Parts: sequence; C-alpha cells; structure tokens
Amino acid sequence: MKYFLYCRKSSEDEDRQVLSIESQRKEMERLVSAWRDVQIVQTLEESFSAKAPGRPVFDQMLRRIEAGEAEGIIAWHPDRLARNSIDGGRIIYLLDTGGLKDLRFATFSFENNSQGKFMLSIVFGYSKYYVDSLSENVLRGYRAKVEKGWLPGLAPVGYLNDTANKTIMPDPERFQLVKNMWHLMLTGAYSPRRLWEIATREWGLRTVKRKRIGGKPISLSCLYRILTNPFYAGILEREGKTYPGKHMPIVTLDEFDRVQELLGRPHRPRAKTRAFAFTGMIRCGECGYAVTGEVKTNRWGQQFTYYHCTKRRLDLHCSQRYVPLEELEDQILEFLEDVTLPERFQKWALARIERTVAQKTEQRAAQRKSLLQAQVATARELENLTKLRIRDLLTDDEYLKQRQELERRQIGSAQRLQEFDQDQIRFAPLRSLISINSSLVSRFKTANLQQKRMILGIVGSNLLLKDENLSIDVRKPFRRWSKTPTFSEVRRGRDSNPR
Repeated sequence: MKYFLYCRKSSEDEDRQVLSIESQRKEMERLVSAWRDVQIVQTLEESFSAKAPGRPVFDQMLRRIEAGEAEGIIAWHPDRLARNSIDGGRIIYLLDTGGLKDLRFATFSFENNSQGKFMLSIVFGYSKYYVDSLSENVLRGYRAKVEKGWLPGLAPVGYLNDTANKTIMPDPERFQLVKNMWHLMLTGAYSPRRLWEIATREWGLRTVKRKRIGGKPISLSCLYRILTNPFYAGILEREGKTYPGKHMPIVTLDEFDRVQELLGRPHRPRAKTRAFAFTGMIRCGECGYAVTGEVKTNRWGQQFTYYHCTKRRLDLHCSQRYVPLEELEDQILEFLEDVTLPERFQKWALARIERTVAQKTEQRAAQRKSLLQAQVATARELENLTKLRIRDLLTDDEYLKQRQELERRQIGSAQRLQEFDQDQIRFAPLRSLISINSSLVSRFKTANLQQKRMILGIVGSNLLLKDENLSIDVRKPFRRWSKTPTFSEVRRGRDSNPR
C-alpha cells in the first residue's frame, strides 16, 4: 500500500515537547523499514501550527490522496495531522468514503473500523481541547501580568525583558536614544522621516540582536509604532482596558497626547526633508508665493546658495531678485541681536524667578489638593459606572468606552501628582528661555541647517522677503529690545509673556 510520510513541527508553545522534524523523519523511517507492504510515495515536511485549518502541505497531501496517489498516511502521532475540528473531520470523512484506507503512527495504534475511527475522533478532540486549554491558560497569565503592571511578551524598542524577575527594564544601550527621539518629536521641528534618519544614521540605533532576527536599523514603520505606543507613557492597554504600568516611562501622558497631535496622520510623515535651512518658512513680499533655496555653480566649480521666489503665480510677473545665503543669514543675525536680552537684565530676570518660586508654594498646594479631589472624583465615577453596568443601564460598548476614558484620566492625575511630589515648581523652561535668549546669535552661528531652522522658527514668524530685505515678526514670548532697554521695557516684556 502506498503511504505519505507526514512530519510537522510548530514553533509555538503547543509543540515544545515534540521531536523536531528531522527526528520524526528518522524515527518513522526506522519503523517503516520493519513494516511489510509499505511503500513511501513521498516524505512531506511542514513547519506550521495545526490550531487552525490552512496548512498548505497538509491540504495538498489530502488532495493527492483524493486523486489516488496514495492510500495511507504515516505520522508520529494523530496530533501531527490535526489539532482542529475541520482537519480532523476531513481525515475521518476520507476514512468513511474509502479515499483513505489506513493510518499508521509511532505512538498510537489505529484500525480502520468503527471502533478505530471512534478512538481517533477522541484523540483529535483531546488534541483540540489541549490547544484550547493552553490558549486559555496563556491568556489568563497575560491578563494577570497586565493587571500587575507588567507587559507580557516581548519588550518594545528601548526596553528589555528581565527573565529572572519576569519584568520589563530599560535597555541600557537604547533607552536614552529612544527618549531623545521622543524629545525631538515634541519640539515640533522634526518630521518622522527626518527623526528616523537621525536615529539610524547619526545615532546608529539598532534593534536587539536575537537568535534569528534583530541587530538591524529600525524601520520607518517601527518608528511610527514607537511614537504611537502608549506603553512609552507608562500605560498598558489590553482588551479595551487601561492599566498603569510599573516600568519606567519615557514620556508623560500629556507629552504622549501632544505627539499624537503632531503626527496627525500616523501613516504619513508631516513634512518633507529639506536640503535648505529656510525653505518653506519665507514668503515672497511681492507675489506671496514661497521662497525656495537653490545652489548655483560658477564656471570655476564654486557653489553658492541663493534664495528666491518660486515665481509660480501665473497672473503676475514677480520681479524679485535672487538673494545670497550670506546676506540672508546676516539679516537673520541682526534680527536675533534685536531680540537678545542684555546680560544685566538676564540676572534680574533669574532673580525674579527665584522670588516667584517662593510665592507659588501656596498656589501649588491648592493645585495638588485639586488634583487629589479630581482623582477621588474619578474613582467615584468609576464605581458609579460599574454600578450602572451591573444594573444593565449601559451596554458593554458604552461601559468599556467610558471606563477606558476614566482610567486614562485617573492615570494622568496620578502622573501629575507624582510630578508635584517629586519636583519643585518647574521654572526650568523659563530659565532655559532666558538662557537661549542670551545666546541666540552664538547658537545660530554654530548651528547646522536643521538647528538654524529650528531657532528661526522658535523666535520669528511671518517671514517676508522683498527687495532683498527680509522682514521678520517676533514670536511670543520673545520681543525686540532697544539698544539700551530700560527696566520698564523689561517689565512690559515680562508681563506680555505667557506664564
């Protein structure tokens, strides 16, 4: 009788105790050598889970049996043939119709009669029960781990699995790089593609090297997954529920929401990578169209950068001339000098900040009390929401949606409370603003293209180029100062700045 020798091994948990395909084949060939009237048509091997139908090699084998190429199957155990009801039913049906006349196993005895098919059905059913039970146990373990605040499965980029303690810990090689990526994205000056180029080419960010995969630069899609994964904000989401994670977050929940707003459409970069520092920022003062950069090469091979109007307006001939990059940057430096705060007033502003810190202590106490009250109110709302669900006043979808929103609010309040408890009044941004203000010119002179663009975008707005003159409006909280500003000017500038 003609037989197919079928060997299967799945890499999943269900098959951890099963022999490898090579071991199955050698063992079966040894047994076949002692069986009479057995002709092996072909040895078929497959690495595929049998939890669900759709194995290509198995399906092809059954079609060939129906075509009469063989009359039997040899396998290590019945669960190598089927672990789901559909494939098991196909085997039984072929035995009933006579298309399949015999099955032989190394660890199970089968006879093609009513009792043998009954016992085979029981073995197939037990194999399915084993897979289903294993799946339920795994899911239950996952739920328990998430409820404890730990992510089940493989840690995302920037973190590592602590196999000893079954927790998640920061990756000493990649954690700071991923954190820098988030901080650059929060500035709003970088597109995701530019961020990806910086991380992979300049920083050398690579995935964790594993047995078969890893050790390569992260892909652009991986960068988007990082920037849209709430895990980095200390949140675990599973089955419509939100849990506070115990791992070290990279950003706060507010910062995470800010990045989602910046991304807009997470599957497309927000901006194109520019080869020039100021393209897309300046408008022509005559026709209103964009000003672009262009590199010109003279007959001696020297290259010069110019900025000019794109002149795409069809109903108006724009007469504006080309402006060399050096002249444009000189005008920008003059503008930065006008908004730079003199040194003696820097000291006065820093002293004023310290006095304000002392005055804000009482206000912070009131804010902390308000946050505590908000946290208690949210807990009360969660309790009331559960009662409404128990009384069937809410559907499952309404309950899950409202509970997830309340849980996110509760985690956000907890993060803000933690910031209140750990830090003093945060005037670091204002101190940084004063520091930046005092060194705008020097920073701009030593900056690269991306940094120059960011400095100009932070300080200036409404850039218009006309008759080779660049006009720039000052962006708040900056302002223009006279050559010798008075204390009244400084106070007005301080009062006009948002706190």
